[in-house]
Amino acid sequence: MTERFARSMKEDVDMSVHVIVLPGGGYAVHAAHEAEPIVGWLEGLGLAASVFRYPLNTRHPAPLTALQTEIRRLRDKGADTIGVVGFSAGGHLAGLAALTPSADERTSVQFAVLGYAITSMETETYRPARHILLGEDASPVLRRSTSLDALVTPSSPPFFLWHTAEDPYVPPEHTYRLATALAADNVPHTVHVFSHGPHSLGLAHEAGEASTWTRFAASWIDEQTGPRTHHRA
Repeated sequence: MTERFARSMKEDVDMSVHVIVLPGGGYAVHAAHEAEPIVGWLEGLGLAASVFRYPLNTRHPAPLTALQTEIRRLRDKGADTIGVVGFSAGGHLAGLAALTPSADERTSVQFAVLGYAITSMETETYRPARHILLGEDASPVLRRSTSLDALVTPSSPPFFLWHTAEDPYVPPEHTYRLATALAADNVPHTVHVFSHGPHSLGLAHEAGEASTWTRFAASWIDEQTGPRTHHRA
């Protein structure tokens, strides 16, 4: 990328909108391919974006509290619209930020994009992430209160959800559960479940039909924030 082109990209970025990228990793690590490459894609859409590396190997609500602090920091820097893009466990955290009630309006999220996200702490799938976040003996009440489908209300922000039907680690049931709750409360949402593809696809380059998620998401984000000049796909 030339210096002139990089400068033109920065000038075209809408600084009133900021998208926070939350990589997956089961609340144990941060998956690198779901971090800066996602920021690069979003910046190519004319959006200000950054990776937030939330606390790992710690109990709820520490990751959420840290993310809410970051949202407030970005608001103080002038961001009016906050979006979150999260994958797997990062998708769970993104959903918590978008759906958890808060008395502080500065922590609000205006839209969320979740890729193959863990949405339910009540299922028996992907237990390692649940054990890290909630503990092995988490009560049914705690598991329910950290399940995204239990947090949806009619005032929840719009969601874009995508998954693959073949995901062996986080089955598409997670996306279906959240989508059902969003539909029940008439919350605007879009759902794409692609026939083929493993877990942890990230941008999903050369992954067949699943690679189209970025194109669909780009159009959807435009609807939430207003169209901009797209520099690259």
